[in-house]
Amino acid sequence: MADTRLIQGRYRLLDLIGRGGMGEVWRARDESLGRHVAVKCLKPLGPQHDQAFTRVLRERFRREARVAAALSHRGVTVVHDFGEYEGVLYLVMELLEGRNLCQLLEDNKHHPLPVPDVADIAEQVAAALGYTHQQGIVHRDLKPANIMRLTDGTVKICDFGIARLGHDIGFTSRLTGTGIAMGTPHYMSPEQISGGEVDRRSDLYSLGCVLYEIATGVPPFDLDDAWAILVGHRDTPPRPPRGHRAELPEYLERIILDLLAKRPEQRPDDAREVGRRITAGRTAPTYVPTVVTPQPRLVPPEPAAREVRLPSWTRGMTTGHKATGAGLRTTPPDAAAGLTAEWTTRPAGGPAPVPVRSGPSPQAVTALAGRHNAALALGRLGRWAEAGEAHRAVAADRARLLGADHPDTLASRNELAFTLSRTGRAADALREYTEVAAARERALGADHPDTLAARQETAFVLGQLGRHFDAHQAYTAVLAARERAMGPDHPDTLRCRHNLAFNLSRLGRLDESYRMAREVAVARARVLGANHPDTLVTRYEVAYALGQLGRWEEALRGYREVAEARTQALGPDHADTLAARYEVGISLGRLGRSAEALTLYRQLADDRTRVHGPAHPETLRARHGLGVNLGRLGRWEEALAESRDVCAIRGRILGLDHPDTLVSRREVAVSLGWLGRWPDALAEYRRVATARERVLGADHPDTLASRNDEAHCLEQLGRGAEADELYRRVAVLRRQRASGGR
Repeated sequence: MADTRLIQGRYRLLDLIGRGGMGEVWRARDESLGRHVAVKCLKPLGPQHDQAFTRVLRERFRREARVAAALSHRGVTVVHDFGEYEGVLYLVMELLEGRNLCQLLEDNKHHPLPVPDVADIAEQVAAALGYTHQQGIVHRDLKPANIMRLTDGTVKICDFGIARLGHDIGFTSRLTGTGIAMGTPHYMSPEQISGGEVDRRSDLYSLGCVLYEIATGVPPFDLDDAWAILVGHRDTPPRPPRGHRAELPEYLERIILDLLAKRPEQRPDDAREVGRRITAGRTAPTYVPTVVTPQPRLVPPEPAAREVRLPSWTRGMTTGHKATGAGLRTTPPDAAAGLTAEWTTRPAGGPAPVPVRSGPSPQAVTALAGRHNAALALGRLGRWAEAGEAHRAVAADRARLLGADHPDTLASRNELAFTLSRTGRAADALREYTEVAAARERALGADHPDTLAARQETAFVLGQLGRHFDAHQAYTAVLAARERAMGPDHPDTLRCRHNLAFNLSRLGRLDESYRMAREVAVARARVLGANHPDTLVTRYEVAYALGQLGRWEEALRGYREVAEARTQALGPDHADTLAARYEVGISLGRLGRSAEALTLYRQLADDRTRVHGPAHPETLRARHGLGVNLGRLGRWEEALAESRDVCAIRGRILGLDHPDTLVSRREVAVSLGWLGRWPDALAEYRRVATARERVLGADHPDTLASRNDEAHCLEQLGRGAEADELYRRVAVLRRQRASGGR
């Protein structure tokens, strides 16, 4: 691409900062926002490629780019934008100031990195992988060149999403001779080499290879050619790292060797477990392994049986570049005759194992896993109703195939419950979460992380239903178990404390809510970083608590700080950034600065429309705020028109009884009242109260507030006796609710 070329009229390419098999990376300037970014331009596919596959590839790129853009973690590169321009697919990312691990090793003259640096890098990468794996995303191409250490010490993983795209281009049998590098074999897992199923444990193997190299100065299999490296990954136990470097701590060696286990099931279960072990090793005087991963006993096959049975894509493969130097020479694959189709792990001289068919076929299980991940992707795109139906179908099929209490079945039901809570069906979500939590407790135990996660979501949904006292009890029990099992500063413990602080405010215990939220914000800043998304969520909650306490100036300052930090970390159009701007508007309105609030909401509504579309729930929220502040400025005819329009769209999109629709209908009633149209206002207030009573119950606080509105209307119409009777009914219901909650 030519220098200073402008992409989509917005991104001006300035300097070429990297080139690889997939394409080029440029330092660029975002002309719209005046910031520097990195733009990755994928190499165009030539005319020799199947055009139908090219279309599929473009759609896969867009889908994977959306997934990458949805990732929000301190250890993952932020993706700002993506698209296609003049036939070139491009991805816009944050511009990182620092060095990747390849460059760090080169700077160190190919000597291993200091032990504290190795441990710190390992801990940060494990945290990032733990987050992305939890989102259902597998990197597939983890290597030193894809891991950056910034000038402030932050470690980030690059190229999520694009790694999968490279996999599709490089490994699809219909695409031969693409000229696109397949990635270096120095960091490939045995299952990748054999063409088997790849999951999060493949990333853990690659992490083991990376840690081995930065800890010792050489990859685990530093051999003469690609074929020999493949043999090493598949059949040969690596030399223990302390054989290269005696001062390496034993705990770190044990972790690396466990990550490099040949079979996926012999590796740590997930990246979070790796992170916990690293943290424990760094703080403990000595490391005592709790799980010892057995190394398979390897038996070379008989000479006559030694035949080449690797996947076809390995033919002619070169080593690529390892972190510690240039690529190795490529020799004819004579040595590859040592690779066989069957991996040998039986005892020496023992009989060959006889395959036994039992249970569901691996193909069926894999297909269901793919459908599960596809449903997760729908959720990440905000298509919650579709995601819910997909999870429901997968849960039913998994129950038939694997059993009702199988962990995979329960995982699908857990995701179904999440989609129900996101689509306003809190009662249905509560039922699902309750059953999942009970099943997990039977199968895994009361304090297992998965059980606690389901119980915590149960508490959240209780809060959605207005059952804040029950939610408080549930959160308190989960928090005690998390602190006991994981410690007070574990991210899951802090998440539970955050939710408990949120719920305390809904119970009216505002001072306690504020103090707890402030403590969690400090702890999260210490553990995760001051501008980590989770830290900012809690700082957002601190601002909310300040507002509830009437300290609106402080709340406004807090929300503005969060909005600014999110703009820097996530971008101005990220949903969390826009949410903080919305709360800035709320604070301005509470301070009587409605003219400023009106300007903010008008801009926010325009931004939401541009990013999400005119009918998106958050666009409608911004428009609702616009209508409220029109009213505060006395512009009631405009306020009524805005509220009616928003109410109609919400009713059509969300349903007539959805809480947001009812809030808009109430705002219509408020405008009618201020315009002196009390009979019309009474009709609207009654519709809101009746719907809330039907959905939430007669004694729900929102229902009672609506009945009070109705009574006020009756007063304005001179129907005092009816108003007094309704006020009395509301008072009785409030007393009954208060006494029942003690």
